[in-house]
Amino acid sequence: MTVEVRPAVEFEDVRAVVGPKSPQANVCWCLSYRIPSALNRELRGPARGEYVAGLLRSGTPLGVLAHEDGEPAGWAAVAPRADTSFARNRKIPHVDDLPVWSLWCIRVRPGHRGKGISHALIEGAVAYARAQGAPAVEAYPLDNGDARVDLTMAYPGLRKNFERAGFTHAADTTSVLSGHPRVLMRLDLR
Repeated sequence: MTVEVRPAVEFEDVRAVVGPKSPQANVCWCLSYRIPSALNRELRGPARGEYVAGLLRSGTPLGVLAHEDGEPAGWAAVAPRADTSFARNRKIPHVDDLPVWSLWCIRVRPGHRGKGISHALIEGAVAYARAQGAPAVEAYPLDNGDARVDLTMAYPGLRKNFERAGFTHAADTTSVLSGHPRVLMRLDLR
């Protein structure tokens, strides 16, 4: 197995990992933290994918994709926090005024899970943010301890995986997802 993580630039690869099975579906595309709530509610069906395609054409940093033996296998959303709703989120605090990047979604496709791809995605997202000049990367994973987490709701990642990647606890949050508190983890890149 060969896993390569690189910036998300190919629409078809992004669609394979975060696009819905039905083009008419009003889900995913990893837009909910990237765009204002009103626009997120307004974009329906194929318009969601078209919006992502436009972001890719504009060169907007969306994240990274993991490819296993050349096939799109996983996704990590990472972008400047200032360009996300985390810049205004009342449940997730700002530790300081550093222009950090946010890493908020990790998704591994069925058939590729259990192979360490989520770890590769975290490392790849950090490398991408570093290459773009990010002074630090923040994540907002679930602090689930040893409790099981529904895979659908595990998209922010798990605290232990970020700790393994060198992130440290920076702050508690008031955000709870699927019954688990989320914590603010940070990796300083300076």
